[in-house]
Amino acid sequence: MKVKNVVILGGGIAGISACYHAQKGGFDAKCYEANEKPGGLVANFSINGFRFDNAVHLSFTKDEYVRNIFDKTEYISHKPDAYCIDRGLWLKHPIQNNLFPLPIDEKVAHIKSFIERPSFEPENYAEWLEHQYGYSIASKYPKSYTQKYWGVDASELSTSWVGNRMRRAEIDEILQGALEKRDDNHYYANEMRYPKQGGYFEFIREMAEKSNIECNKKAINININDKTVTFFDGTKVIYSELISSLPLPALCSIIQSCPIEVVNAANSLLWTTVDLVSIGFNKADIPPYLWFYIYDEDNLAARAYSPSWKSKNNAPEGKSSLQFEIYNLSTKDKLEPNTLVENIKSKLLEMNICSEDDILFAQHKHLPFGNVVFDHGMEARRKIVLDYLNSVNIKSCGRFGEWDYLWSDQSFISGKKAVKSI
Repeated sequence: MKVKNVVILGGGIAGISACYHAQKGGFDAKCYEANEKPGGLVANFSINGFRFDNAVHLSFTKDEYVRNIFDKTEYISHKPDAYCIDRGLWLKHPIQNNLFPLPIDEKVAHIKSFIERPSFEPENYAEWLEHQYGYSIASKYPKSYTQKYWGVDASELSTSWVGNRMRRAEIDEILQGALEKRDDNHYYANEMRYPKQGGYFEFIREMAEKSNIECNKKAINININDKTVTFFDGTKVIYSELISSLPLPALCSIIQSCPIEVVNAANSLLWTTVDLVSIGFNKADIPPYLWFYIYDEDNLAARAYSPSWKSKNNAPEGKSSLQFEIYNLSTKDKLEPNTLVENIKSKLLEMNICSEDDILFAQHKHLPFGNVVFDHGMEARRKIVLDYLNSVNIKSCGRFGEWDYLWSDQSFISGKKAVKSI
């Protein structure tokens, strides 16, 4: 019996997982990645001896299979101690449970509003926030943050993605956190793991090295009739089975004779891009937070994290680093890199994180895909695309292939499941 030839498009964590498991299952499999190296969002890059991941990455998976893979790598175990900054005040995350640093009148207003919160059945994310936290907390914090992180107003989002990502509010927790400084863990994980060296990619490096991956191979055409994929360099491959972790809009744009209703459904999907501003400091003493959320509206970043707190191996001895994430809706114009860098540098000084002389460099990098956006009706439009791909026997996997809010371990499993479905 002839061994099936499996072609995998996209060498992020889902594509690497698909290639590895296809090879392990006895298939003749090869993964094609458009960039110079595999990894996608879990890859990293270096600047002057500093290592940065492509945005914040920490593993908190409870999946036994994934743990068996990831735990082959020596890791550091971190407490999920996230913070928030608002008008120069550092508040432990989530803010509604840690109001203590705020002025008394603000705390009273927030607590009173929580007690009087509406009891309606939420029809969108904005109403869900008001229902959970009351108008005062919802408006001041998560609703305004939604615009920075998702690029849309909270009322434009559904609630299907929320799950356990948002802490539900309880009066006891709110009162305790308003009356005294607390150190409770209200996060959805008790432990965050990160490789001692090599960056987040180290968790899957061995798997990637065992996988047949060819880089600098951008797919530009898929002919589903003769089962060929054409690449930007003019080369072609024939496949028996095709697995893709490409973003659905990008995938549908290269499928020859893809039905117009499918193309339109794919093009209607929204996502956020991410602009990273990576900072190296000529000092070791920066705020001791793995990551923090930024609520000040004049600070363009929504979130920041410290690679050098995740692992000392990410920065030269005696130095430290931060990386800021700026999100932008896919339908909006790209942001100007110099404007972003200057905004972040000025805010670092305002937050008293450093002096201007402490900054060794500030580098910009653009990621074209960050998060999928759960606007109203997205699931129905996504189904049109996925149903079509299934009908032409294209297995779609990963965060942007399933078009879902998948964490890295879920994307890893998604690639494995795509192989199992062959």
